[in-house]
Amino acid sequence: MAVVAGIVFFAVRALLALFPVLSASYPIKKWSAAAALAAAAFYLLLSGCDVATQRSFFMTAVVLIAIMVDRRAVTFRTLAVAAMIVLALAPEAVVHPSFQMSFAATLGLVALVQIGMPRLFAAPDNSITAKVALWGGREIMTLILASFVAGLATTPYAAFHFHRVTPYGVLANLAAMPVVSAVVMPAGILGLVAMPFGFDGFFWWLMGIGIDWMIVVTKWVAALPGAIGRMAAFGTGPLIAASAGIVLLGLLRTPLRWSGALVLMISIVWALAMPQPDVLISADGHNVGVRGRDGRLHLMQTAKDAFLVKEWLAADADARPAGDASFKDGVSCDDAGCVVQMADGGFVTLALKPEALSDDCERAALVVTAKPVPSSCAASIIDLERLRRHGAMALRRTRDGFAAEAVKPGGVDRPWSPAPPGEAADNDATLISRPAGPKGVDATPSEADVQADD
Repeated sequence: MAVVAGIVFFAVRALLALFPVLSASYPIKKWSAAAALAAAAFYLLLSGCDVATQRSFFMTAVVLIAIMVDRRAVTFRTLAVAAMIVLALAPEAVVHPSFQMSFAATLGLVALVQIGMPRLFAAPDNSITAKVALWGGREIMTLILASFVAGLATTPYAAFHFHRVTPYGVLANLAAMPVVSAVVMPAGILGLVAMPFGFDGFFWWLMGIGIDWMIVVTKWVAALPGAIGRMAAFGTGPLIAASAGIVLLGLLRTPLRWSGALVLMISIVWALAMPQPDVLISADGHNVGVRGRDGRLHLMQTAKDAFLVKEWLAADADARPAGDASFKDGVSCDDAGCVVQMADGGFVTLALKPEALSDDCERAALVVTAKPVPSSCAASIIDLERLRRHGAMALRRTRDGFAAEAVKPGGVDRPWSPAPPGEAADNDATLISRPAGPKGVDATPSEADVQADD
């Protein structure tokens, strides 16, 4: 967006400057800003109007309008105005990765421009040699710092939403962004302008060369050792703490802003210390993931869902492909159901037939089934009715049973997702306790049972 608006702004201003009558008597800079604003609006419509492009357009629009009314352009107020406009049009965007990453990166860049750049690039003297050296060094250093700051600001959100971090992002930006700014975007704009006259072929060819270079860079960086860092899923608490740290670092002007770095470190430790679930259950009950003694997930499936498995693996920081044979290690299945052992020795079963329930209720710690379960069952139960009410679940083993995190937890009544009648106080998706049964049966398997199964 900045490249499109910038090219149009400087092109129109240079064209108008060719006519002394206009440049001497009229505010051609303001006219150029108006033309750039129109071009940015057209680009917004052409791109599909997603949140990141909306943010870019509104910030660009505020900057160009500031030029037209003789006000300072690049400020935190510009970012705040853009955020308020986007949230007024789409309030739900605040929880989307596009909004979070876009505004975090821009906050970091604006803070870099207003706080760091003036001190960093102060010229030591006025000699021509110093100015030339400073100009070249400034451009390179600006690109490095901008890539580093933007990458650092977006890392918490990439780790939270996509469970990945990219340590070589600065390297990729250094190699690709100059070509994007100097070749790809200008060639695209010139091709668009030349299209009605039939002279656009050369510009699309030139743009293609730049895009090919981008692809080469991305493949090269992705092939470097450690290019993809995997991050296990963590809750919203560390993400909110990281956001607070970024805001403190970006907005404060006093040395107190370095407290944001401390908050960021706390959020990182918090995220790394988050325990991973012991059992994952899909919303339809056809896929159950159980963490085994090797610390990895093992799957019991009655219907394959490659997308679901890929998401589970990403959230578990597991590099295995969705079709890896190791998912079935330790899983025993027959026509009646499947069983797998957890890290603490307890069994989780997926019962497919009623006749399997009698044995599962006696020996298993957790039974997942779509069949009616007898009230005397001594195991914790996840049945189809519970899944219909609460959706997919992540369970952690406790002394009293299983603590559960559900997609639709009980007792939560939202305007856009109202709770069914009679469930206002339902909390059965928070703690899945083990019934005592008629004789207080302990569902944890004995050592003899474990050895017999082995």
